[in-house]
Parts: sequence; C-alpha cells; structure tokens
Amino acid sequence: MGVIAWIAAATHVHYILFPELGALAHDVIKRPRGTWAKAPGMLVLTPLFTGLAGTIIVRNIGSGMVPILLATAAGMLIIRVLKSPIAPAISAGVLPVSLNITSWYYPASLLVGLVLLVAISLVWPRFVPTPPVRTASDVADDITEEAPSTYSWLPFFLVFLIGTAILAEVTGWRLILFPPLIVIAFEMFAHADVCPWAKKPIRLPVACTLSALIGVALVTTFGDAPLAVIASTACGILILRVFDLHVPPALAVGLLPFIIPTVDYRFAASVGIGTLSLTMLFLVWRRLRKTRLSPS
Repeated sequence: MGVIAWIAAATHVHYILFPELGALAHDVIKRPRGTWAKAPGMLVLTPLFTGLAGTIIVRNIGSGMVPILLATAAGMLIIRVLKSPIAPAISAGVLPVSLNITSWYYPASLLVGLVLLVAISLVWPRFVPTPPVRTASDVADDITEEAPSTYSWLPFFLVFLIGTAILAEVTGWRLILFPPLIVIAFEMFAHADVCPWAKKPIRLPVACTLSALIGVALVTTFGDAPLAVIASTACGILILRVFDLHVPPALAVGLLPFIIPTVDYRFAASVGIGTLSLTMLFLVWRRLRKTRLSPS
C-alpha cells in the first residue's frame, strides 16, 4: 500500500490509491490460497469493468442517488455475468459517482495496483506453507467471497440501499452511503449464515467509525504521504484484530479519506451513521428470516 501511495503521489493520479485495494491486498496476502487469491484474472477484470461502468454513468448522468443505485446495479450485474467472486469491485464502480470522478484515467489507474497485487498473488504462495488442515474460519471466508448462489436477500438489500441513499441525499452528507459500505452490506446479506461480520454486527459500526477517524486524522495531519497510508492500513488491521472482526472492506474505510478532495471529520460521522443503519436493518431482517424459517 505504501508503494501504491508513492506511485499515486509521484504521478499526481490519486485514484491509483483505490481504497478497496487495501481490502483485496489484505485478504490475498493473508490468505494466499483463498477465493480472491485463486482468481487473478477476476482480480483485474472485475474492478476494471465496474470502474469503467461507474465512469460512464457519472459522465452521462452525474452524481446523486440514482447514479449511485445504477452503479451498484451495474457492478452486481458484472459480477453475475463474469461469475466473479470479487465483490469489492462494486465499490470501484460506485466510487467515481460518489466523488464525481469523470476522468477516463480513473478506470485505467485501477490497473496499477491490481496488476501489482496479481503479481504478488502468483508469487506469494511459494513462500507460505500450505496449512495441513483448513480451519472453519477459512471455509467461511471462502464462501463469503464467492458469488451469491441465491438472491432471496435482494429485496432487503435494496431497502437498505435506497433508504440510505435517500438519507444521504436529504441530509447532504452523501458519504453516508460510502462505497465500501455497499460491499459490506452485499456480503452481509448474500452470505448471512457464514459471513464473519454478520455474526458480530454490533461491532461493525464501532470498528468502521474508528478506522474512518484515524484515516481522517492522518490525512489532515500528514496529507497523502505514503507513511500515512501505511499507518492507516496498519491501524485498520489492528482495529479488526482488537474487535475480532474479519471485514476486509473495512480497511478501505480508513483509506478513503486519502482520495476525498476536502475531507473532514464529517466523513467519520457519515461512516458511523451508514454502518449503524446497516446493522439495525440487518438485525431486523435476520429476525424476520429466522421467524420465517423456524417451524410454527
């Protein structure tokens, strides 16, 4: 992440520091034989296509609630068509709409970090011994990262998406529906039975808000220096360890302030509101789901 931040600063193309790259890199390096690491082609193609779709949408329609919903739908469609497990690619499509990025350099810039990450994913397993037995958490992570097998959860996901988008539009705090939140919600609803953070939804808003606070503090103090990016990534990993959460997209929350043009602490408040809204709706949906599935 430090190298990517340095390249972004040297070229003045800040979008090279694609926040979800932190989530992808963390999982690929931590789990070199996991679902994402075993799909190098999809690691490059899925974010590239969703990023291109998001750029086309923002150039033709602009930013706002409807374009964000269209970018999310486009991302989900691309994932389904490609049968790709790379859900963080949804964020790549929403990001240009959220930040009003209209440059064609944006989708191309994603390739810098993604190609480097794929190179690492091909080499890194040679240096990491294969574990003798797959743990239950590894199995759960692999299932969570796979493409959804059913879409019975989709109506409640859409309720969350549209409701949060309306809240963001009405309040003027558009980053209440920040891009990584859509990925977190997508995985949470699509794989509710095995998703690691779906089992600990109360901790999610706290962990994400702390990551956002640290990211904003580092940016306002040190700017977009590579060491600040490294520190934000390290703090994000530490927060997840302390809260015993495996939420790779949450690492993107601490990196997002590095590419927001004029970021302040309202971003951290927006993250808190958005993640708390997700947690509350998910708990309601889970209760209804259990009631429907339980014998009368």
